This record gives sequence, structure tokens and C-alpha cells, in this order.
Amino acid sequence: MQTSSESTLRRTTWKAVRLLKQFDPDLGIGVAGYPEKHQEAIDAQTNLENLKRKVDAGADAVFTQLFFENDNFFRFRERYYQIGIKVPLVAGIMPITDFSRIQRITQLCGAYFPADLHRRFEAVQDDKEAQFEIGVEHAIAQCRQLFDQGVAGIHFYILNQSAASERILEGLNLRVEQDQQQRELALA
Repeated sequence: MQTSSESTLRRTTWKAVRLLKQFDPDLGIGVAGYPEKHQEAIDAQTNLENLKRKVDAGADAVFTQLFFENDNFFRFRERYYQIGIKVPLVAGIMPITDFSRIQRITQLCGAYFPADLHRRFEAVQDDKEAQFEIGVEHAIAQCRQLFDQGVAGIHFYILNQSAASERILEGLNLRVEQDQQQRELALA
């Protein structure tokens, strides 16, 4: 038995994708994917079936919800391809820059937060600089492993914390080219 909210979720997104593709077949459309299951989906299989419906309606790429444990993403990716989804799967990474904020976010979206990472942040809960460093270090490690395993791409949830994403890109030896004037305009 599906809930009313799941029924609505299932009915709306794929229809919006289909309508957009009918309006403009060349329009690129990315949709959300949930490696750890959407909170309203009954189970992982239903989660994937709902995603496949969005892709079959015309989505060109899937951008995932944030996750902190790559193994969850890899299991999801395996099932993603097994069910016949062929569009690029882009991994969603959120650099942790504030432990209390991330606790609220994970509660809201249902993302799994590994116990060992939780302990590391608890140990520095009163030290924002240490939280930033641990968060950047974790995101770099996540990205390296994702790239090593052939991920199609990565997108960052930065929550207006561009310093973290810049440090991650530097840690991955990716160049960030932006002169000071552009940076000031972007922050204005």
C-alpha cells in the first residue's frame, strides 16, 4: 500500500519531465536520484523504479542527493545500471563545514551519516576551523574514490561555502580559474 505522498511523488516528477521534453525535445533535463532511498519511497526497488520512470520520460542525467558513505552510492549505481538506466549518474557531495548544520540536514533528507565520521566531528564540535578541515578532508577522500571508480561526475552542495569547494578542487589537483574581480562579482 503506497502512501498519498508517495503516490503524488510518483505521479508528478516524471510527468513534468515528459511535458518539458514535449515542449522542447532538445532541452537538457537533470533529475534527482537518491542513493539511500527517497524518504517517501517504500523501499530501494520502488525508489529505483520511480527514478527510471523519470529517465524514461526524458531525463538526460541524474544528480544524486548528498551522501557521506561512498559504498551506498556504489550499491545504488550497480542497481541503477541493472534496472536499465543509462543516463549519466552524477554524485552529490556536501562538504561538511558545520557539524550542527549537517546534523539537521541529514535528519531532513534521511542521509546516512557514518558513526566514525560522527565521532570525529563530535570531538571538535566547538572548533569551527577543525570541523571545516575534517569536512574538506572527508570530501576530498570521497571524490578521489568516486573518480577512481569511474563516476560520471560530481556536483557539490556548498550552501554558500565556496571556500570548501575551492579547497576540495585544490586537494584534487583541479585548477580553479577565476580572477579576483570575477570572485568579487560572484560574491556580491
